[in-house]
Amino acid sequence: QVQLVESGGGLVQAGGSLRLSCTASGLTLDANTMGWFRQVAGKEREGVSCISSATSRTYYADSVKGRFTISRDNAKNTLYLQMNSLKPEDTAMYYCAAVPFCGTVLNDDNARVRYWGQGTQVTVSS
Repeated sequence: QVQLVESGGGLVQAGGSLRLSCTASGLTLDANTMGWFRQVAGKEREGVSCISSATSRTYYADSVKGRFTISRDNAKNTLYLQMNSLKPEDTAMYYCAAVPFCGTVLNDDNARVRYWGQGTQVTVSS
């Protein structure tokens, strides 16, 4: 059984940083393309970032480029999202996900996501 468990969310002031973690079981991260999505209540879940299993190439939504960094620690089977220079508009529930390819994340194609984590809340105060 696949489980993705996120942690690291919280309340931070604008300009601050957080690092989200997603620990996987039943699934090997480096053999899977992984992504982060976020969702604000009442809105569609949007893709934030992705790391390809085949190339380890990373991709980002325009809204977070230059501020967020996705990475993974294969030994710990854990995915990370380092978030710097946070803005109030980054406030959302953040989910990690296993996806067939990074286009799934970049095109907000929630229906193609293979597995979801339960989410971790990030709140950025102004």
